[in-house]
Amino acid sequence: MYGFWKICENDYICRPHACPDPKRLLRSNWMLRRSRLVLWAPVLFTLAGSVTLTAESPHRISLADRASAWGLDGPITYGNSEKNIYILETTGTGVAVFDADSDGDNDVFLVNGTTLEAGDSDRAPLAKLFLNQGGRFKDVAASAGLTKRGWGQGACVGDFDNDGHADLAVGYFSGPVLYHNLGRGKFRDVTRSAGLAANDRWAAGCAFLDYDRDGRLDLFFSSYVDLDLARTPKPGESSECNWKGIDVMCGPRGLPRARNTLYRNLGDGRFEDVSEAAGILKPGGRYGLGVVAADFTNDGLTDIYVACDMTPSLLYVNQGDGTFEEVGSISGTAFNVDGQLQAGMGVSVADYDGNGRLDIVKTNFSGDLPSLYNNEDGVFFEDVSAAAGLGKNQLLGWGVLFHDFDADGRPDVLMAHGHVYPEVDGAAIGESYRQPTILYRNLGDGRFQDVSAEAGPALQVNRPARGMALGDLTGDGRPEVVITAVNDRPSVLENAAEPGAFLRIELEGVESNRSAIGARIEIEAGGRTQMQQVVGGGSYYSQSEFALYFGLGSLKSVEQITVAWPNSEPQAFTEIAAGSYRLREGGKLQQAD
Repeated sequence: MYGFWKICENDYICRPHACPDPKRLLRSNWMLRRSRLVLWAPVLFTLAGSVTLTAESPHRISLADRASAWGLDGPITYGNSEKNIYILETTGTGVAVFDADSDGDNDVFLVNGTTLEAGDSDRAPLAKLFLNQGGRFKDVAASAGLTKRGWGQGACVGDFDNDGHADLAVGYFSGPVLYHNLGRGKFRDVTRSAGLAANDRWAAGCAFLDYDRDGRLDLFFSSYVDLDLARTPKPGESSECNWKGIDVMCGPRGLPRARNTLYRNLGDGRFEDVSEAAGILKPGGRYGLGVVAADFTNDGLTDIYVACDMTPSLLYVNQGDGTFEEVGSISGTAFNVDGQLQAGMGVSVADYDGNGRLDIVKTNFSGDLPSLYNNEDGVFFEDVSAAAGLGKNQLLGWGVLFHDFDADGRPDVLMAHGHVYPEVDGAAIGESYRQPTILYRNLGDGRFQDVSAEAGPALQVNRPARGMALGDLTGDGRPEVVITAVNDRPSVLENAAEPGAFLRIELEGVESNRSAIGARIEIEAGGRTQMQQVVGGGSYYSQSEFALYFGLGSLKSVEQITVAWPNSEPQAFTEIAAGSYRLREGGKLQQAD
């Protein structure tokens, strides 16, 4: 009955790797109780594509690309569009959606890259900061002071000095950059004075978080490869420089692994590198990419998850004493269900099944399933990707978002894809460089359905996509999706269909950090409970707006809203009508203008 499964003590059924220590009972992804295996066996051993999904959504989804019409245009430069020599040319860039000029409207920051020829010289393009001018956007990066050039990577946002203006951190191949928001859309590069300039490691994804709950935002950077271009082989020069018979750029396997960095905010404009003291370096080197800072254990402390490429992904659990314990392997979030390595890229979190705990979705390399880790109890996660129906489209994934696109109260999943090898377009291997963006609708029973074909014209276009973020750009309370691309223009996806009712809440910390990162909202409506958290980072190299959005379907009001702040007592509100609201910590819930 169990085939290659092995029955261990305490009724556990395991892969042949090893039985768990009966004293610890560590349930990894490849270990299941016998009763659970019997229950899931028909699903685990059935191809996801053979499952028929028939549930209907009460609200249509029709995503249309508004980038050109709204003025968010111009290509992102990143390496060679026909052939890449180094892995540096493949990673692409992220996007941040936030109110850069503090005028109440969300703006869009697009990280830019360069070419091997231009490097970080004046010939390299600047990043793009598109200010929202009421239906149109204008790039003001140069006049705003965002003048760093070179191999840009990820972006994250947070008000690190609690002055009411959202600051911006950007990863570069040459190291991290920190821009202090001076107000009215002006920024100053404070990397050196803040103490970040000493780090010349490849700064990839990033996230602001208040890990020590002192009311000040700290800063985490993942690092991809300890890359020295002068010592790196070129396409075809080693076994790691060939893929399916095509000579391609080398790596990451065969290249030196890198170390992640945690900076503690000292409160005087300076940051201190506490990576070693906090336990960030203890797991050793990784190929780190997407980062998200969120509370997975429901203990009020912010943890960190890092999607890693062909090395075990990392889950740093906050111990509450200034240190983290890395539990990726123990928790089941480091590998896939078979205990195999994956090439992880982007990551998003949400309580997709309504059990009050944040789950994880992760995008992976071509030919592999994306990962959906169900948070069972805050300690152990189960990889349910195949059973959930995410195995049909095994594309090369990057940006990923949990978001309730049809406003039915259940988070859906949007995944952006695009290959790393431009050379695949000229090879007969069944792969393409531009790939589709896929929308999976949450059916409410643990399964997801690919509804991309019916979800509007924007999903009928293939892209060389990378970063992806959410944010309300039109002021109607419903978020749009911004997608970056490699050597192509960005996309801005608006849902043109008639929406269901929704609740949108924007939080402002007082005792807690001003950005309210780490705050959690739980709503009760129509006999169901929804939970979301304000998180740092997420997706791939990107930052979505901090406002939280809850779909209500046909409901006109919410029975109760409970807000759990990082540094103060919870607040509760009852009988709240659908719509957009703002809440300052300790104050009253105010309807947004």
